[in-house]
Amino acid sequence: MTQVDFDALIVGAGFGGIYQLHLLLKQGLSVKVIDAASDVGGTWYWNRYPGAMSDTESYIYRYSWDKEDLIQYHWKEHYVKQPEVLAYLEHVVERYDMRKHMQFNTEMENAQYDEANNVWVISCSTGEKFTVRYLITALGLLSKTNYPNIPGLPRFQGEMYHTGKWPRQHDFKNKRVGIIGNGSTGVQIITAISKEVKQLISFQRTPQYSVPSGDGPVSKEYRDSINSRYDQIWKQVRNSKVCFGFEESDVPTMSVSAEERERIFEDAWQRGNGFRFMFWTFNDISINEEANEEACKFIRKKIAQTVKDPEKARKLTPHEYYARRPLCDAGYYEQFNRPNVDIISLKENPIESITENGIQLSDGTHCDLDVLIFATGFDAVDGNFNRIAIKGRKGESLKEHWAKTGGPTTYLGCFVPDFPNLMMVTGPNSPFTNLPPTLEVQVEFIADIITQAEKNSQSKLHVNGNSNGESKHAGPVIEALPEAEDNWTRLCEELSASSLFKKTDSWIFGANVPGKKHTVMFYFGGLAEYRKELQKIVDGGYTGFKPF
Repeated sequence: MTQVDFDALIVGAGFGGIYQLHLLLKQGLSVKVIDAASDVGGTWYWNRYPGAMSDTESYIYRYSWDKEDLIQYHWKEHYVKQPEVLAYLEHVVERYDMRKHMQFNTEMENAQYDEANNVWVISCSTGEKFTVRYLITALGLLSKTNYPNIPGLPRFQGEMYHTGKWPRQHDFKNKRVGIIGNGSTGVQIITAISKEVKQLISFQRTPQYSVPSGDGPVSKEYRDSINSRYDQIWKQVRNSKVCFGFEESDVPTMSVSAEERERIFEDAWQRGNGFRFMFWTFNDISINEEANEEACKFIRKKIAQTVKDPEKARKLTPHEYYARRPLCDAGYYEQFNRPNVDIISLKENPIESITENGIQLSDGTHCDLDVLIFATGFDAVDGNFNRIAIKGRKGESLKEHWAKTGGPTTYLGCFVPDFPNLMMVTGPNSPFTNLPPTLEVQVEFIADIITQAEKNSQSKLHVNGNSNGESKHAGPVIEALPEAEDNWTRLCEELSASSLFKKTDSWIFGANVPGKKHTVMFYFGGLAEYRKELQKIVDGGYTGFKPF
């Protein structure tokens, strides 16, 4: 058992953890990054499943803070795939010589705030203990895998995988594959492997609205155009709502003629991208039922035109609101025209049990399978926090704190009362936006508040120091006030109240995990408004925090 002291410990070596390390090192702090994985990447380390790609275009699914690297680092297609994202993050770590500050195969098992000494004591899977002044979690929104509770699951004798923890190698040739789940990951993996398997059955609970991604190779001229406009591009992204690199519409759906609506929807369909289809076309699809239905009718028509088998088309056609995370694909609906690809609606014919050789359905049908894939998503946002004992003042855990507040609550998505010097990157009630730009904003705010607290601490050190040069001051305490958490929670609830997202059974509100409370877990005001909220807090002398 060793005990090592640092100014800050960052848990997670993905997009957020890497940038947080970079900024804190620039401030002269001693910093350690730990990660349960064997290398950098975060979500992109684990999500190696076939077809895994970002649904954000390549030119902005990266860091904005190194313009030279933005211009020089190559991307060859409109969307980056998992190996390319992972290679990019590895490149950034090497470029800034950050690996020496990182420790892998090391999982945080618990963290306890020592109030007397104003430090966090973190115990790890390696047996090590770290004592730090600042504990920063960069665990990722989508990293705690969610397995459905299906009877007989341990009995299955074939190959079994979860898309969130994929093996480095697989071979599905001439195998019968069942995929449970058809959200973003399910759509991607179905599209990717349909052509290589003997048989594929999609076990679908809820049909999805998905639009083409518009992926494909980029030309040198396109790349040069992006490079010449990066300042303008990032300015637009930071001052937008969802941060996907397009101008969001200010036109209501029903303010134009039916013919004009059709033209705009068709244009968006041809350009590609789910977020573009929802937010570039019109400004009220996510909040107005009549507007939403117009978008639904267009996508339903496309499904009917694409899928040749009427029964498959019927099962694939959604009738709920178009109000889940907007999806895009590289030919999802087309895969069901293959004779080896079928679909089972679990609402019509539920799974009775998993058997040694496949899946038994409630109507008596048995689906023989060699491979079972769970594309059932994640216990999103707070899942990782609830499985780790993070204890603040008086030994209260985050899980206990959130049980009292009625759900995962924070101030600004980053801070929790009674958990001093604990900071979260994309914690509960962070913006519902493209993640890399949002991560940058939060990481920079955390770095800035630490800088300010350190300056204040040095001033107190000077005032409180005794004749021996020793200090009676235990260091800065950055802690949100309970009323600030309450106000932020209320604001998030108000912003989500008019959203149709709230009216669907979506992971965005925790509905994908049985027994999990349906609650607000995101700030729906957009990144531009979120940045304004942060600036108001800074201008007010860090309102919402105890004096530090």
